[in-house]
Amino acid sequence: MTHTPVEGFSKMSKEGKIEWLVNEYLGGSEKAIQTLKQYWNEDSEIQRLHDEFSENTLSNYYMPFGFAPNFLIDGEMHCIPMAIEESSVVAAASKAAKFWIDRGGFKTQILSKVKLGHVHFMFQGDKDKLERFFIETVLAKLFIDTDAITKNMQTRGGGILNLKLVDKTEDITNYFQIHAEFDTVDSMGANFINSCLEQFAQTLKREVYESEIFTSEEKDSLQIVMCILSNYTPDCIVRAEVSCPVKDLAEGNVSSEEFIEKFTRAVRIAEVEPYRAATHNKGIMNGVDAVVIATGNDFRAVEACAHAYASRNGKYSSLTHCEVKDGVFRFWLDLPISLGTVGGLTSLHPLVKLALQVLGCPNAERLMGIVAVAGLAQNFAALRSLVTTGIQQGHMKMHLMNILNQLEATEEERNYFVNYFKDKTVSHHGVVAEFCKIRGVKTVEELKKD
Repeated sequence: MTHTPVEGFSKMSKEGKIEWLVNEYLGGSEKAIQTLKQYWNEDSEIQRLHDEFSENTLSNYYMPFGFAPNFLIDGEMHCIPMAIEESSVVAAASKAAKFWIDRGGFKTQILSKVKLGHVHFMFQGDKDKLERFFIETVLAKLFIDTDAITKNMQTRGGGILNLKLVDKTEDITNYFQIHAEFDTVDSMGANFINSCLEQFAQTLKREVYESEIFTSEEKDSLQIVMCILSNYTPDCIVRAEVSCPVKDLAEGNVSSEEFIEKFTRAVRIAEVEPYRAATHNKGIMNGVDAVVIATGNDFRAVEACAHAYASRNGKYSSLTHCEVKDGVFRFWLDLPISLGTVGGLTSLHPLVKLALQVLGCPNAERLMGIVAVAGLAQNFAALRSLVTTGIQQGHMKMHLMNILNQLEATEEERNYFVNYFKDKTVSHHGVVAEFCKIRGVKTVEELKKD
C-alpha cells in the first residue's frame, strides 16, 4: 500500500492526528482508535501534562512500574522503584537484595562527578599562536562571558571546573576543541552545559576576529562546527560493591569454594570476551535502566556512556569485577553515569516524583549510588543463576505469565499452571502443549477458531 506525505501534522488536533493515522495506516480501524484512547488518563490535567512531554503524542505507552524491596545501601534500607517490561528483572534484583541484607548490604562511593562538553571548531593557521592566544586572552573571558549563565549553578556549589584547548589535527585536519568540564550538582545539566558551550563559541569567534595577531586568512578559517555536551562522562563515576567472608557464600548444595570458583571465572570471561561482555553488561543495564526510567532520567545517555566506558581500553569488557583476598569475597561495579534529581521530568511526572519520594528525595550523588546498586544486584543475581541452577529456570517461570496471557488463559487456568510448573522447567512448547490438553484441543489454532 502506498502512503502519501502529510503536511502540518504537528498542527492538527489530537483527534485529527488519530483520524489521519488510523485512516492512512490502519485501514480506518475503530479498534485501533479504541486502543489508542483506552490508555488516556481520565484526569485531563495529567493527560495534558503527558501530551506535552513529547511531540505528536496520541496516547500513553504503559510500562510496569514495580518496586524491589530490602536493599540495604550504606546502612540504610531502600525500596527501589523500577520501570521495566522484562519479567525477571525486579524479581532478580529483590532476590539479590535479600541475599546481601545479612551479609553487610551494599556500599557506594562517588569516585568523581565531572561532566563534559565541547566546542568543536576548525582553524587553519598557526597552532602555537592559537594555543598561546587561548591561554593568555580567551580563557579568562570564557568565564566572564558565561557568568550570567553560571551564577545560579555556582550558588549551589557547581559551575565550570576547567577549560582547555585540545589539538585534534592528527585525527582531522584543522580540527580543534574547547574541552570543558562542569559540576552540575543535582541537575543532569544538559541545558546548562550547552548554553555555556554556545557562549564559549561566540566568545572565541569574537576574540579571534578582534585580535591583531591573526591574519585575515586565519580569522576567516575559524569555523564553529557544533557546541554540545558529551554523554561520555568517564570522570563522573560511582562505585557500588558488596563483600563478605567466602564461607558466607555457601548455599544449598553449592559449597562456598565451588561458588567462588565458578563466579570469578564467569566474571573473568566477561572481562576478556566481548561476546559475553555485551550480554553481561546488558544484564547490569537491566537494573540500571529500570531505575533511571523510574526516576525520570535519560536512559539512552546512560546506556551510551556505560558502553563507551566498557570499551575505553580498546576492547569491550565487563563493567563489574570481583576478587578474593584474605578470605573475603568482593564484587563491584564502577559505573559512569550522569543523573539529575532536579529539572526535566523530576518535578513534572507524578510517578517520577513518587519514585524519588520513596527513595528519600535523594540528591544526584545519592541517586547515582542507588542506580549503581541496582545494576550490581542484577548482575550478581544473573551470574549466581548462571553458575548454579542456570538462567532459564527462573527466567522462564517469570515468563510463564506472558505465555498464559498470550493464550488468554482464565484465572483458574493460570493458577493451575503455576502449580503445574512448580517442579518442572517452563518452556513455551510445554506450556502450549499442556494448555491444549486441558482445553481438549490439538493445536492453538483450534482455540482461535472458537
